[in-house]
Amino acid sequence: MKDSDKYLKIVEWSEKDKCYIGACPGLLYGGCHGDNETEVYKELCEIVEENIALYKTDHKALPPETAGKEYSGKFLLRTGAELHKALSICAIQAGESLNNFCTNTLKRAIFPSKHSKKLSKRSR
Repeated sequence: MKDSDKYLKIVEWSEKDKCYIGACPGLLYGGCHGDNETEVYKELCEIVEENIALYKTDHKALPPETAGKEYSGKFLLRTGAELHKALSICAIQAGESLNNFCTNTLKRAIFPSKHSKKLSKRSR
């Protein structure tokens, strides 16, 4: 396994830029772009290899790995008292627990086209 295999590489279409964008979050800022998805991925892999080589040349530790990472589904979010209160009131008005309200709100923000205004009861 190469060190580069330990980092998540993302190539996705950007409607705004009208091209494919390649990124490797956690390892490098920026990335690459182009009209051909396969070529963008190939270029991204080369950039990742070059960045890892630079870390090694500079005798710097590599950033934490991002590929294959498992997530528990839990995280602590500090919102401040005012936002906490506002979210709690919105949850009560929606007839949901604070946790479900925040989860559903985040889902709609991150995946707007995949979720309707009212999520299925299954996701609650």
